[in-house]
Amino acid sequence: MRKLLFYLLIITLTGYAFHATAKNLDDSYIAGRMKLQYAQQFSVDYLAGDCALISIHESGCFLLVPEGQEPPLHVGEYVTILRQPIENIYLAATSAMCLFNVLGALEHITMSGTKADGWYIENVRAAMENGAIVYAGKYSAPDYELLMAKNCGLAIESTMIYHTPEVKEKLEDLGIPVLVERSSYESHPLGRTEWIKLYGLLLGKDELARDLFDKQMAYIDDIPAESTGKSAAFFYISSSGKAVVRKSGDYVAKMIELAGGKYVFADLGSGDDAAGSVNLEMERFYAEAKNADFILYNNSIDGDICTMGELLAKSQLIADFKAVKSGNVWCTGKNLFQETTEFGLMISDMHRIFTEDLDNSASLHYFDKLR
Repeated sequence: MRKLLFYLLIITLTGYAFHATAKNLDDSYIAGRMKLQYAQQFSVDYLAGDCALISIHESGCFLLVPEGQEPPLHVGEYVTILRQPIENIYLAATSAMCLFNVLGALEHITMSGTKADGWYIENVRAAMENGAIVYAGKYSAPDYELLMAKNCGLAIESTMIYHTPEVKEKLEDLGIPVLVERSSYESHPLGRTEWIKLYGLLLGKDELARDLFDKQMAYIDDIPAESTGKSAAFFYISSSGKAVVRKSGDYVAKMIELAGGKYVFADLGSGDDAAGSVNLEMERFYAEAKNADFILYNNSIDGDICTMGELLAKSQLIADFKAVKSGNVWCTGKNLFQETTEFGLMISDMHRIFTEDLDNSASLHYFDKLR
């Protein structure tokens, strides 16, 4: 027990040390480490007695304790105890909802930081409409009375919560554990998907989580490693008339690369933070994107582009683009960023766009062809 205590204190004294080494812990306490392929923002050590130590980069450490068991004593004030089963979750981090959905675990969530009309996941919208999940205020202004009345067992927040640190502090003062998830900081698209393993662990659905992740991995494995030689521009036109594109190191650019394509914006900053977009004046955008073989229009933000005419109404400059003249313009659905569980399938769709002569989008899952 002393060595376990020392290990946890090392974590607290180093400011939530991430990927803390297990060498500080006697072998009798270590049962293994969660195998992660791409995720770099969290780690999990399996401890004796079926407990698990979760470390989330720059966010905190959590000791997951199975139902009916007690945690080690004196684990340190900065190690948050999570007791299973974890119920009545307040989910303010929208990117995590699809993970709960595919795990068949929406019943664990009774409160949302997004209203019903902000969800494009059918099961979630239905749950809010029938009252199974209720709106409990946005991340910056939660309904504390409602959270307490519903006996909130965990608040899952995005890093936006750090803009209102007093909210996080208030939740913790009320005895509500706060987990700040960082899937949006994963540079590899399947790193974001792999967070399903963390939520599977919390909910006791480890095996299902692994199977779902492996299914997305299989889509990537089926794509040939060599490049297709095709280039693609991914963007939308803002209300101010600027082109909003993803950074060169962003996960969307990586998705295009994994699909065998080449992202046309080669030097637009890094993607190592959550702000993955850059606004470009139309002159620069035109110069860099006009010869792209394909346009992938980001309809998840704009949401109102259904025809080529509607796209050209945004900017007549786009009419001169190679992809427009060749009829290779595709748009995403509104649910693109609420479906991180399906990134492997999205990449497979992109590969088909780059390699097949598709007359319509009936056989694709996440893209529609503009006409």
